[in-house]
Amino acid sequence: MPLNKKPSKDKTLCKVDFSLPEEAAAGAKKLFLAGEFNAWKPAPMRKAKGVFTVSLELPAGASYQYRYVTDAGQWLNDTEADCYVFNSFADADNSVVVL
Repeated sequence: MPLNKKPSKDKTLCKVDFSLPEEAAAGAKKLFLAGEFNAWKPAPMRKAKGVFTVSLELPAGASYQYRYVTDAGQWLNDTEADCYVFNSFADADNSVVVL
């Protein structure tokens, strides 16, 4: 599911809806979102109708690396991210949202 982005009227913030279908969540019962915007501390997502979602208001004019984290500790990328950046710490790519 693509990232849904809605800029504020003054264009200083952007509401971003992050979502991941249950079938892409590696069997997770719970899913979390971690990224540069929350110091990589996994924040809970809610599940409704087979889709995990969370909405955040982020400062506009920047890009943010993020990944989804399952309740089993598995880190997942977003197949609908704007782009990807290699992370040598995890030896994997991080998803990126560009605002």
